[in-house]
Amino acid sequence: MKLCGFLYIYILITNAASVGLGNRTGETDSESKLPEISENPGRYRMGIIIAIASHLGIVAITWTLFRAFSPFNRQLALFGSISRLGEALAMIFGEVTALQLIDLARDYALANSDKESLISLGDQVLWTKNIGVDLGLLLLSIGAIAYCFSFVQSGAVPSMIAWLGLAAGIISAVGILIKFASGFSALAVIGMVLMMVFEVTFGGWLIFFSHKYVRRVIV
Repeated sequence: MKLCGFLYIYILITNAASVGLGNRTGETDSESKLPEISENPGRYRMGIIIAIASHLGIVAITWTLFRAFSPFNRQLALFGSISRLGEALAMIFGEVTALQLIDLARDYALANSDKESLISLGDQVLWTKNIGVDLGLLLLSIGAIAYCFSFVQSGAVPSMIAWLGLAAGIISAVGILIKFASGFSALAVIGMVLMMVFEVTFGGWLIFFSHKYVRRVIV
């Protein structure tokens, strides 16, 4: 279980590092993004590489979560891990798509005229990346709901953490569906903030306290 906890923290840290290098999600204006990338394409590329490494951490966590918590509810653990695996694949798809922005940024910097077509292509790339990210976040939310529902039922995790994750997952999932339907994103943002709080709390608990707690629950 400690490995699960370390993976949670690893994913959060690498995501933050990727954003710090300019690989932000939710951007829609390539007219401002392409010049930014062209100033330091290597920095942006590194941000994407770190993001992909972070998403590979999600692939790893699907197995570690299933191995740790499937004894409590195998069906929900399997469903939750499949959702998390789908999350990772959707996120990686979004990052690989975003690599196209580096070539577009180079062409944009060299072009003296007719930059509108490059901007249009850049907008399409950003749109596709955002779809991949939002789909990944929806699958993250569904996976969290499955696991946390199992935690609430079994008592495998302290109830405060289990209920926090369940609430975060539900709010986030509903918010993302609303965002897909109408473009309104405020509820999705609130859900993601709650999800981050849950993941930091859950990750810390897995690292420092889970071995004693789960042993007591099983006994």
